[in-house]
Amino acid sequence: MNPQPASTHGPASTNHLKILVLLEQTLGHVTHSRNLQRLFPTIEDVTVTCEQVPFDFDGFPKRVLGFGNWTIRAGIRGNRIVRKHRGPKRPDVMIVHTQVPAVLLGRSMSVTPTVVSLDATPKQYDDLGEHYAHATGPAAVERVKTWLNRRCYERAEHLVVWADWTKQSLVADYGIAEDKITVIPPGVDTEVWAPVVDPAEQAPEPDDVVRILFVGGDLERKGGLDLLHAFEALRRERGDTVELHLVTTSAVTPSNGVTVYSDLTSNSPDLIALYHRSDIFCLPTKGDCLPMVLAEAGASGLAVVSTDVGAISDIVRHDDTGLLVPVGDRSALGHALARLVDDAPLRRRLASRMLALVSAEHDAATNARRLVDVARRCRQPVSQVDDGRG
Repeated sequence: MNPQPASTHGPASTNHLKILVLLEQTLGHVTHSRNLQRLFPTIEDVTVTCEQVPFDFDGFPKRVLGFGNWTIRAGIRGNRIVRKHRGPKRPDVMIVHTQVPAVLLGRSMSVTPTVVSLDATPKQYDDLGEHYAHATGPAAVERVKTWLNRRCYERAEHLVVWADWTKQSLVADYGIAEDKITVIPPGVDTEVWAPVVDPAEQAPEPDDVVRILFVGGDLERKGGLDLLHAFEALRRERGDTVELHLVTTSAVTPSNGVTVYSDLTSNSPDLIALYHRSDIFCLPTKGDCLPMVLAEAGASGLAVVSTDVGAISDIVRHDDTGLLVPVGDRSALGHALARLVDDAPLRRRLASRMLALVSAEHDAATNARRLVDVARRCRQPVSQVDDGRG
């Protein structure tokens, strides 16, 4: 775990803020972490030190009782990081993403004002659990888990969530006051992902081929098998006028009209170029919170088809910024894809609306500054800060 301090601009002022950021390293949080680490140095009057909380573990730790539990493992690693930054290195504010490393930070969250950031609450994750190979425990264990997370949320100075969906769960399931919660989506670099031509003004490709793009590591959970089935039917009806491009680490055998990419990494120029060559983005996921690929697709000027799970309807608004289909409904998925393939003006309208939404609400640079602004408001006056020795 390497600390990554953000640079400052000009001499430190009385408003200069030192922030320690703990970043969970699982699934889409890895991309979110990279974006934050790249953007924090661009923000004025702040020094940010980012520390990663890795998920993986090998060797001796595997034999340590309880270390196989992610919450315990993340809590131990989070506490090690916090202890390393005591004394002269102590930050003014901590930001912890997600609540998993924060749950066992205990009194450290009272000593240093802490912003806890999360994409979903544990109860929401439990609801999606079957798609993440996650199961709930005995009732007594679940009550303890709920109590620990509620205590974490109460100790936090403020909570930042990725979507209204998450905010609603914090209020309803954990009793957190609405004014303690701010919605800040993770965001994408809209300048890097921006299409060359606004989708509303884009002319049809001369080869008349409509390219459908899917990006998801776990092909089954992300609905890739449903998409392959729907595409086979579409291909039989439309022939060579449609293509499917799959970016996934899952094993897939390429077939007529299907191209598979297994080595493209997040935010890479080759991946961005593939988005820009595509016409439709399809993610018929079975279990997700707020997939960042949807914002990437929107920023790239693509028409989007997805499912109404988690917080997806916050960004894919049916018949406005995209099309939503029921989970696992291959017939509905095929109908939505055929509708977009056949109707270029509809593709352009949905893509243009999605691009406007992403530019306004999902720009990573803007939202990184908003996150720092939340941390700045949480900073305690020096006279109120506990020195941690009591």
